[in-house]
Formats: sequence, structure tokens, C-alpha cells
Amino acid sequence: MDKSDIKNFTVKELEGMMIKNGYPRFRGVQIFKWIYKDVASFKDMKNLPGDIIEFLEENFYIGRAILIDKQQSKDGTIKYLLGLHDKNAVECVLMEYKHGYSICISSQVGCRMQCSFCASTEGGLVRSLSAGEMVEEVMAAARERKIVISNIVIMGIGEPFDNYDELMKFLNIINSKDGINIGMRHITISTSGLVPRIYGFADENLQCTLAVSLHSAIDEVRSMLMPINRKYNISELIKACDYYISKTNRRITFEYALIKDVNDGANDADALVKLLRGKLCHINLIPINPVSGKAHIRSGHERVEEFKKIIEDNGLQVTLRRELGTDIQGACGQLRKNYIAR
Repeated sequence: MDKSDIKNFTVKELEGMMIKNGYPRFRGVQIFKWIYKDVASFKDMKNLPGDIIEFLEENFYIGRAILIDKQQSKDGTIKYLLGLHDKNAVECVLMEYKHGYSICISSQVGCRMQCSFCASTEGGLVRSLSAGEMVEEVMAAARERKIVISNIVIMGIGEPFDNYDELMKFLNIINSKDGINIGMRHITISTSGLVPRIYGFADENLQCTLAVSLHSAIDEVRSMLMPINRKYNISELIKACDYYISKTNRRITFEYALIKDVNDGANDADALVKLLRGKLCHINLIPINPVSGKAHIRSGHERVEEFKKIIEDNGLQVTLRRELGTDIQGACGQLRKNYIAR
């Protein structure tokens, strides 16, 4: 019988497992607490009786990623390439801010969205990550640096809403007061625009931040950059975003990667203003990271400032993302791309 990664289970699932196998319910909470004290072995769970430890060893393992590669930027940002149990690999990025440490994690091995400017999508989707593997990204970085991580962004390799059930389980595990206990308000989830999942996520009514990768307010341009727009166009996407805002009363962040001569003109800024004026939202402008093999070039500083000013002058909230890790292949998927090519 194949063993299961113990990190894939919520507190309630572990409690249920204990009862099903004739053990007291409270042992499930004990096991969960030990997992997120980052023990390496079931034998390290000191307050469990021998028969439970034996049961755990026979049926489960404690999933730990292997550090394949690590790049550290001069600004302190660290990019990790983590090896999984099946020899696949994913990336996560640790960033230090005044308020503490944030980590950007992946939700899939590869991606099926095929965005034209992204390295993550090369080679397509291999598989989705389990909830436990996503949790382990956070734990692996914290373990390596001996730090506490306070914020999570699910914006790495993959489309989180294409792995919806495991994403919801990940949120349950990471938010648990008996484990890592990261508050929902400290978690951001990014989507390329899977409209049905935006409606479903709105109905979850969680306190996470929703970030939507927009990148153009013009259908023809967005469809060229993001093929998902051919299935769910901007009008459908905005309807779903309006539903999310009305349901949760939470502000949406719209991500907008600026690409030279593609989506960075005054007409593009005007279209963005027209689309989002009056909505409970924030626009996050991103100078695109260069990706080897991709034709897109980042917009120049002057063009970026002109674009930003048009938005500001029309009363919309906008920021220019602080650039981190540009000297360490900052764009998602590049470390993994090099690893696959070896």
C-alpha cells in the first residue's frame, strides 16, 4: 500500500482518522501540532503512544521538499527550486519587507494557461500540487532561513483556481490555529481569470485578497497575451469581479504587466480607466521581467510613469510594484525551465 503525505490532511481529517482507527479524537490535534512544529520523524512526536507512532509510520510519511537550487538577489530576495517526491520541481520566492517575510508559492507543476509573456507555461501542465506540497513550500523556506513567514502570495507557477479543491484545503491547513496559523487577510490568491471559480470563491467569503491578472482592458490585446480571454472575455471577467466585490465587500487587485508597444500606450491606460472606474479595486503595475526565448520587452521608465499618471489623474488607486529579484531570474518558471533543460 502506498503511503500518504501527512501534510495533506486537515485537523478534522486527522481527528476523523484517529476515531476510525480506534484512537481518541484528541490525538489528531496532537499529530497536527507536531507536523507544524516541523518534526522530521513520527518518532519525534514525543507525547504520542507507541502504537499510534507505529500506525503513522505504516501508513504515512512527512513530506519534505529537497532544495535543488537557490538564488539570492542583492536586495535579499531568495528564489528556491524545490524537488518533489516524484522528481518534479517547483519554485517559490521569499521576500523581506519592513513588516516581515512574504513568500510567493506555486500551485502547480507547469501551467496550462499559455500566457505569452510567462516562463511557467512552457511545457504545459505536468500536474497540480497537493495541499501538503503547497504547505511544504512555505515550511521549506522558513526552515532554510530559520524565520517566521507572515504573508503568502499564491502567484508562482500554475493557476491556483485550476487546482481549486487543493487550494481550499491548503487555506484550511495554513490558517489553522493549531498549525502555522497565517491569517486569511495575509494571503493573496492570483488568477488569470477562471470566471466560474471567481464566482465560487466569492461564495466561500474568505478574507483573502483576490488578485486578477488583467494585463489589458482591450479584448484583442488580452486574448493575444492570455488565451484564457478567448474563453472568458473581459466583460464576463468583470461581471464575475463585480459579483465578488458585492458578495465580500473586499477590494480586488488588478495586476497589469507593462509590455513595450503592446499594452503600455495612452489608449491602453484610457481603456483601463474606463473599465475599472468606480469599482472597489486597486491597480498594480508591474514592469515585466525579461524571459529568455520570449519576445516581449519591458516598458521604459518614462512610458511607465506616463501610464501611471493617466490612471492617477482619473482617480483610481494605483501602485508600481517594487521590483525584487530582477538579478536572479525573477520571473516565475525560469529556474525550473533551466532544471528541465539539464
